Amino acid sequence: MNLVIITGMPGAGKSELAQIFRDAGFPVIVMGDVIREESRKRGLEANSESTKKVMLDLREREGPGAIAIHCLDELKTQTSPAVVIEGCRSVAEVEVFQQYAQSVAIVCIHSSPLTRFARLCQRAREDAPPEWSSFRERDLREISVGLGGVIALSDIMLINEGSIEVLRKSGRRVVARFQKDASRRAKPRISDRRPRTS
Repeated sequence: MNLVIITGMPGAGKSELAQIFRDAGFPVIVMGDVIREESRKRGLEANSESTKKVMLDLREREGPGAIAIHCLDELKTQTSPAVVIEGCRSVAEVEVFQQYAQSVAIVCIHSSPLTRFARLCQRAREDAPPEWSSFRERDLREISVGLGGVIALSDIMLINEGSIEVLRKSGRRVVARFQKDASRRAKPRISDRRPRTS
């Protein structure tokens, strides 16, 4: 199995890029869903404060690759030769996926803090930061758990400061590269073909 990891700071556009992959037929596993589901299991609302506590607690109890390890259960049910992982936040998580998959490629989507804050406020998801200070604190927390390292290791970087149409156009070009790569991997090599017998 080959994995495409989508990374980036909160509000950069990871979900939108993941949807472009999904529309192209790639299965997508969202790492943040693990934390939100765990929060609900503990009877907590999936807001920014509770997801922070749950994320840090899981990593403290199970190690820095904990969220990725939780994703492996779903990953093992996939039959597609290529799967997208949205929301990788640490090098330790990347290493978990590298041990499982044949290949791992990292795509980072980047936007400025002001752009991201505006998007998160407009999105109004239950874990969106209510004000700039909490947004800033969340950014620093994400960096502290290792997100900066994943960004630094990215194979592809997309800048998302324009309209959603511009992002979708750029995203489709990235997806096309992985589709082409998947197609090439699926074709048998000469050495894989059985010789004819007379």
